[in-house]
Amino acid sequence: MKTADIVRTTGFKKSTVYDAVKRFKETGGSLDRPRSGRPATAVTPENVKKVRCRIYRNSERSMRKLAKDLKISEGSIRNIVHKKLKCYSYKINRAHFLTDAMKEKRKERARRMIRLISGARLQKVLFTDEKIFTIESLHNRQNRRQLLKKGQQSDFPGSVMVWAGICATGKTPLVFIERNVKINATSYQQRILREVLQPWALKHFGEEGFTLQQDWAPAHSAQTTIATCEELFPGFWGKDVWPPNSPDLNPMDYSVWSILEQKISGKRYNTVDTLKRALERSWDEITVEQCASIVGNFPKRLKKCIEADGGNFEHLSLNINFFVTFGYY
Repeated sequence: MKTADIVRTTGFKKSTVYDAVKRFKETGGSLDRPRSGRPATAVTPENVKKVRCRIYRNSERSMRKLAKDLKISEGSIRNIVHKKLKCYSYKINRAHFLTDAMKEKRKERARRMIRLISGARLQKVLFTDEKIFTIESLHNRQNRRQLLKKGQQSDFPGSVMVWAGICATGKTPLVFIERNVKINATSYQQRILREVLQPWALKHFGEEGFTLQQDWAPAHSAQTTIATCEELFPGFWGKDVWPPNSPDLNPMDYSVWSILEQKISGKRYNTVDTLKRALERSWDEITVEQCASIVGNFPKRLKKCIEADGGNFEHLSLNINFFVTFGYY
């Protein structure tokens, strides 16, 4: 074929086709010509493959550690990560995004909730939540970063979702939801509300009743789930009570999950089953006194939310967070 015909057929740039044809005529093949200078010894296809595999297994691994593991320079690692793999370092922010409308609603409902938990009523509130734990070891949250391509979402290597709840006088059992099990309204109602929470609440609170808190994930906000809660737990907080976009107000989020992470941190688990056993041991170590301290901090956080006009406030109360996380407050 003529060079012009190759351009029309392949869609390649004319200069690319002309260079390839010229190289073929001169060398008899399509490989690069020998180049001047010292040949590459670090940025090789083999090292590129090794770096890609390590990032896939743990995208939070620092480039300094990658260089140390592979015994090549940090500059070469950066060339591989940026130029070959097109990955960039993104900091994982802890504070959640809030619009002005969200802030106003948080402030309004925080004020209402202070009235709802006045007196001894806070003692009868059960706070619940779900969280995903992975078999990878945990890292320093203050500078958590991931190496990702632009627009790429994080992927969990091996994980399990955990549901649990605490009140001022105790805690529920842990419920493990496997990764391949979809948490929809039906499974949430049956596996968690009916099979676990109802018998535990009857044993723990007796006939006195209690108030159930849950966030409003799709499985929680379905009409059938609301009907189930009205049937089993008449005192649950409806969708018009709990402040939206408020993980910083849920004791499970602002303290309990951190305690579990702290207890299991620093170790990479070989299987999800070993991770489960470690979580169960750590959960058993959380005392009733710790639960009381954590829940007792809830009104303080509501007031902090109001003082911040519904905005993020955790950076204003780091000392409180530290003491509550480790059960000293």
